[in-house]
Amino acid sequence: MKSHRRQRGVTLVEVLIALVIISIGLLGVAKMQALAIASTRTSSVRSLVAIEAASMASAMHANRAYWSNVATATTTFSASVSGATITAATDTALTAQTANCRSSVCVGVPMAAFDLTAWGGALQAVIPASTGSVVCSGNPVACTITVTWQEQTVAMNSATQYANQGATTLTYALLVQP
Repeated sequence: MKSHRRQRGVTLVEVLIALVIISIGLLGVAKMQALAIASTRTSSVRSLVAIEAASMASAMHANRAYWSNVATATTTFSASVSGATITAATDTALTAQTANCRSSVCVGVPMAAFDLTAWGGALQAVIPASTGSVVCSGNPVACTITVTWQEQTVAMNSATQYANQGATTLTYALLVQP
């Protein structure tokens, strides 16, 4: 006579193994979601940097009287902003300007100074600890708008797992011909 054992239901060991497999899968999904959120934050900041650089390019196109003549084949123009302050400029007239071009009509140097300070303030508002610079040279004039900022980077691989890699200095450059 053969003894047939009927298996009724699932044993506790099988349930525990299934729970372990599902838990490992859910941890992997959570890890990927955390990296996706960090990457979304990073791409958001980079998009804002590109928009701010394009904003300065538009201001330069609107004030061609100044920007088209700021450099020659032998001289180079440069200006740097940190917050709403022009920190350095080869054209010293820029740093001396305090005109408010929102309430009065400005052209040339006052408008360029106003645009640079407004751009620096906007950069600071959307990307703290960022700096901007404009370097122009050549004939016809070509300018490079550069934004530098600190970004928190996140890595996820077998060596680092999910780890904050610390701050990295990044630079975005936009070439403009005013």
